[in-house]
Amino acid sequence: MGPCGHWFAREAGDTFWTGRAPHHHSASFLSRDLIHDASTRAGRISPPPRRAEAHRADPADRPWAVGVSTRSVGASAEEAKRMAGAAAVGEVESGMTLGLGTGSTVRHFLDALAREIQGGRLEGIRGVPTSEDTDARARTLGIPLVELAEVRELDLAVDGADEVTDELELVKGLGGALLREKMVVQASRRFVVVADGSKRVKQLGTRAPVPVEVVSFSWPVHLPFFRELGAEPEARRDDAGRLVITDNGNPIVDLHFDGGLEDPAEVDRILHERAGVVETGLFLGVAHLALVGTGQEVQRLARAEGSA
Repeated sequence: MGPCGHWFAREAGDTFWTGRAPHHHSASFLSRDLIHDASTRAGRISPPPRRAEAHRADPADRPWAVGVSTRSVGASAEEAKRMAGAAAVGEVESGMTLGLGTGSTVRHFLDALAREIQGGRLEGIRGVPTSEDTDARARTLGIPLVELAEVRELDLAVDGADEVTDELELVKGLGGALLREKMVVQASRRFVVVADGSKRVKQLGTRAPVPVEVVSFSWPVHLPFFRELGAEPEARRDDAGRLVITDNGNPIVDLHFDGGLEDPAEVDRILHERAGVVETGLFLGVAHLALVGTGQEVQRLARAEGSA
């Protein structure tokens, strides 16, 4: 076990870790020279991965990569999630087409939404699920579903977050559905975030890693590039050490930034310029409202008018 309390598992004949390793870089040290070096050199380094059976992502599983310590969710935290999820139903009106997010807090929203539909208080509701998990749960609850391609625009998207700042900047994707979540959000007129109070942070990257979905083809070639950006990359694996695979058939690399992200927008821009990077878990400037449950109340954090 390393000094940060995380298990290390070095790949044979390789220089990357499946567990989080200590490092001395921070996103605050990002420079033009460093970015240039990352862009020009990283693509030529190809660490051979150990072949491992892939495991498809399931938000019901531990969302973090193997070896990353997680805090147990107590009854009060679960109640806070329930309160936030239930409060989001108050943003829904009859006839709406909704984006249905993924994760433990969204499940409470789905339960509350289904009760309103079954009680006849909401009619003409259609939902677009962001994962196979949400699709299955919504069908079980009797929530009518539609494909994203069948609708031009969504009225409202409701989804959770792994980190949320007072400015409504987000890190999402520990449930493994970041690509579909972002597609649904960009098709929505409004985006409401539901979370418990532990997800509030002053700076992104301080509580949770930044997930990056990458194509499966030679995915380890990206690891040196991620390190050059000041991150410690960690391929997400399940408890058996198998790669976690998204509903889109891709692996996820979680990027740990020591001290958090000084400039999330710049890091997001650089990541999106990298061939092979499918999507990042940075959701910047897209949320309109956050409903944060504390166990005693639901706090409403609204984005300033005209900023999203």
